[in-house]
Amino acid sequence: KTIKPKLTYFLYARKSSESEDRQVLSIDSQIDELKALTKRSSLVINEIRQEAHSAKAPGRPIFNLLLDDIENGKAQGIIVWNPDRLSRNSMDTGRLIYLFELGKLLEIVTPGQVFRNTPNDKFLLNLLCSQAKLENDNKGINVKRGLKAKAERGIYPAPAPLGYLNDRYAERGNKTIVKDPERFDLGQRMFRLMREGPYTPLKILP
Repeated sequence: KTIKPKLTYFLYARKSSESEDRQVLSIDSQIDELKALTKRSSLVINEIRQEAHSAKAPGRPIFNLLLDDIENGKAQGIIVWNPDRLSRNSMDTGRLIYLFELGKLLEIVTPGQVFRNTPNDKFLLNLLCSQAKLENDNKGINVKRGLKAKAERGIYPAPAPLGYLNDRYAERGNKTIVKDPERFDLGQRMFRLMREGPYTPLKILP
């Protein structure tokens, strides 16, 4: 009987600093949980790859190198906390599916699901990554709608400019700006000097 060689995996952990990741485990926590998973399932880790980069758009250097290495046969599987750690955009999702179809990628293992090169698994993986993309797209629309509504009510819809502070104690959705007691008068004087006197910003800076 022929014995199939044991699969090797890349363990991939990702977290970005954006709001999409507020409820996601830190990179170290993801790695610890996934190491415990590999031990329980007797999986062979080729290498641990990690990066702090948003997956909303293609272009993550570590992730792209990981897929290149899978395409070149250095590993046949990926161990990851959740499919949305792999992709939140259609290009990266498409490449994952295509590597399945080429027979280069054989498994994606998460704590709750194993994805293999079957129609149902590829459809589910595509669906979960597309759902993550939908959440990002909706957040962008909702943020723009909220900023527009604030501007229409006369509320400054951005971080406070020089000489002002955001009112931290106002009701959420109605936060406005207030004068900075330390910098407001200084800022007014700076702009007055530029407007009325023979001063450039570089002369005022010291």
